[in-house]
Amino acid sequence: MKKLFMTGLFVFWAFASPAFAIDGPELLKAIDANLNPDSFEMYRKLINVEPDGSKKEFVMYSVKKGRDKIASVFLSPASEKGRSTLRVGENMWLYIPNVGRPIRITSLQSVTGGIFNNADIMRLDYNEEYNCVNVEKEENLYLLHLKAKTRAVAYDRVKMWADDKKLLPTKIECYASSGILLKTLHFRKIKSFGGDVVRPSVIETDSPLYKGYKSIMIFARVQAMGLRDEVFTLAFMSKLESLR
Repeated sequence: MKKLFMTGLFVFWAFASPAFAIDGPELLKAIDANLNPDSFEMYRKLINVEPDGSKKEFVMYSVKKGRDKIASVFLSPASEKGRSTLRVGENMWLYIPNVGRPIRITSLQSVTGGIFNNADIMRLDYNEEYNCVNVEKEENLYLLHLKAKTRAVAYDRVKMWADDKKLLPTKIECYASSGILLKTLHFRKIKSFGGDVVRPSVIETDSPLYKGYKSIMIFARVQAMGLRDEVFTLAFMSKLESLR
């Protein structure tokens, strides 16, 4: 028999028998819930590191609502300030002030360059894009095997290792349909952001396809915030900074 316990946003399972079947889809939903409130704002710094040690940094303000809507605006560097992005489901747009209208972009492109692509930067809930097809239990970890729900998803398969107590990811490997490992995401430095939000504050990524390159995402603030649906429309992309 399976029992469910709640502590803040963390969801824990207890099983009466050592030979149990883990409910993969529910486990994935719990991990998503621990990573993000249902509706929130956040500040992030993205750092691209090149093999020679040189860096390029970006600061973004982002808002997310539900499982499939996220919008962001660049605050720095000056050359990027005012640019904004919007994702609703699999649809993505980039707004450039000098152009004055949103343009369509794809998940495999990158608005910042580096190893993080648009799917990483405008991340939806994992259970929105992937089915959990299998779960293995390793020492202190769950290993979730995820398969893309559609061909529009950036990665065909994903392996997610998650702490079996905190139910937060520790490492994610992203694969192409050919089986090639595209990148690895490392989740580090779990911290409290206030309220019930306790999650990794740093994500680092590297790729065997880009030797010596690394990209880092640092979360400075993640807090619950009520948001209108109007915020996640093309017409609002030029106004995103007004939410700060």
